[in-house]
Formats: sequence, structure tokens, C-alpha cells
Amino acid sequence: MKSFAVENAVIGKNNRPFIIAEMSGNHNHSLERALAIVEAAANAGVSALKLQTYTADTMTLDMDTKEFFIDDPENLWKGNSLYKLYKQAYTPWEWHEPIFKRCRELNIIPFSTPFDETAVDFLEKLNVPLYKIASFENNDLPLIQKVASTGKPLIISTGMAHAAEIDETVRAAREAGCKNLVLLKCTSTYPATAENTNIITIPHMRELYNCQVGLSDHTMGNGVAVASVALGATVIEKHFTLSRADGGVDSAFSMEPSEMKSLVIEVERAWQSIGQVSYGPTAKERASLKHRRSLYVAEDMKAGEIFTKENLRAIRPGNGLPPKYFDVLLGKQVKHNVKKGTPVSWDLL
Repeated sequence: MKSFAVENAVIGKNNRPFIIAEMSGNHNHSLERALAIVEAAANAGVSALKLQTYTADTMTLDMDTKEFFIDDPENLWKGNSLYKLYKQAYTPWEWHEPIFKRCRELNIIPFSTPFDETAVDFLEKLNVPLYKIASFENNDLPLIQKVASTGKPLIISTGMAHAAEIDETVRAAREAGCKNLVLLKCTSTYPATAENTNIITIPHMRELYNCQVGLSDHTMGNGVAVASVALGATVIEKHFTLSRADGGVDSAFSMEPSEMKSLVIEVERAWQSIGQVSYGPTAKERASLKHRRSLYVAEDMKAGEIFTKENLRAIRPGNGLPPKYFDVLLGKQVKHNVKKGTPVSWDLL
């Protein structure tokens, strides 16, 4: 669970969450729009921008038979063959270099998800600083071994995978040379719902596989992401677009710039709030101790009079004895005259 650096950022519990804006196919086949997405992501304060590196031919076969056709009525992309969907959604490989260049100019980290070995070889030529494996490829051990062999940090989404499958994936990555690994809790529905996200798995996953953990979040809003940081997530990934109204393959569950900016702020607040196990006043609270309740003389008293429920009260401020001594003091005599508003101390008796 050691922290590790990626270019200008550090991933680990003692550093602000590493926020990834996933462009996917939201460029809508426009390099100009893709570069505008980069700028909007940087302005929102994200740590990194991620692409997906594939072609329709590296993803599937050009076939329309049933198993290659999306006919699930609940699926966002129903009515498409897999090949046609990927042909619509892919990011041209010649765009990667200008997109990476713009990211670095704006001080955010560019990287990508490769979907086959040729994509890894291509990304290595661009000096990509880390890699991501998508949920649907987390069982592709040869691909994971290829990526791990680069020695670059590796982020793997765990959507749909059983614990034993994740174990196989982690072992394959580590045995092939991966030293810095992040597993992302992921629900592979688009969009996902909060009640189907089960982020309590995050701390369990961290202990089970002894690595950094995070969230690949397909829910709407930022509530799930904020909660995941409180559970120990050090990486948050969200799909990102300029505007959902513009359409695009992933636009329906993507964040807009103002939403991403809010997410960055709120998850950092969540991270800052975790702190450490602590009781008693913090350094900032010490000045407030004087405003706690304590015992005060509530009426003028003459020497020899006893404390009663009428002349002894627990009130603010906190300069007298603690209220726990109220019953002890009832019936005790004061040794000299005492003015109303005097904090009670033992030397009054």
C-alpha cells in the first residue's frame, strides 16, 4: 500500500485524491473538441486525463450476428453491433500526441487504456507515464502482462470480477513487473446507481490485495466519490464531457466542467477530513474551551451559606469547576462572601 509518484502527482493516502477525467468518445470525432475537453478538465482541477487506445478491429469482429449485437433494452448502446459502436467511439491514434502535448502544457497527466498489445507499443512511443486496464479486460492476462512488463504504474478496474479473478489479475501484473498497482472498485453499468456500487468493498480490497485502491465511478453526482474517499480511495475516475446535451457515446453518464470542479473540491475536503484517530480538543479548538459549561455562583452569598440548586448552576463560560462536581458541592459552605457570577473553585469552601 505504499505511495508512488506519477509525474507531478503522488498517489497515496497522505496526498490529495488523484482525479482522472475520462474523455472516452466524448470528443464526438473532433480533435478541436478533444483539446477543449483537455482545457476544461485542467480548469476543473483534475490530476489526469485519460484516453482509450483501440480501433474497432482491435476490439472485436465486424459481424452483426446475435452475440456481436447489443440488444439489451436497458443498455445505453442498444441497437448497435459492437464493431459499429467501437468505430463510432474510438479516438484516432494520430490525435494522441497533440492531446498528450496539450495536457502537459496545462500541467495534467495524460495517459490511456490500451486494449491490445499494438496499443501498448504505440503508447510506449508516446512515453505514457501510467496505464489503465478496463473492467472488461481485467481477465485478459496476456494484455495485463504486456502492460506490466513496461514497469509503468498500472490502474485496473475490477468491474464484474470475482475476488479469485482479481487475485489472478494482481498476480499476473506483479509477476510481470508491476511495482505500483491501483485497483478501482467499479460497477460496470452505464450509468450506475448508488445502491449498486457497494463501496464498502474498497477497504476490504485494499487489505486483500495490499495495494492502493480507488473508484471508477459511473454514478451521477459526486456523493459516491466523496464517500469512497472517506473509505480510503486514493484514485477517482469519472467520465467527462463539455456538455451532456451535445451527445456522444458516454455523454449520458459523464460529468460537465462545473460538476467536475465541484467533485475535485468535495473529494479533497473529504480527504482532508479523515485525519487520524483523535479525542480531546484539537489545537484549533483549545480557544473554545473557555466556552464550555462549568459551575458558577448564581446569587450573592454570604460567608457560611451553603450551596443550593438555586445559587449554584452549571452554565457557560468554562472558568469554574466541571459540572460533574455539582452534587458534591450541594450543601457545602462558602468561607467568605461571594458575588454572583463568580466561577466556583475549591478555595471558596
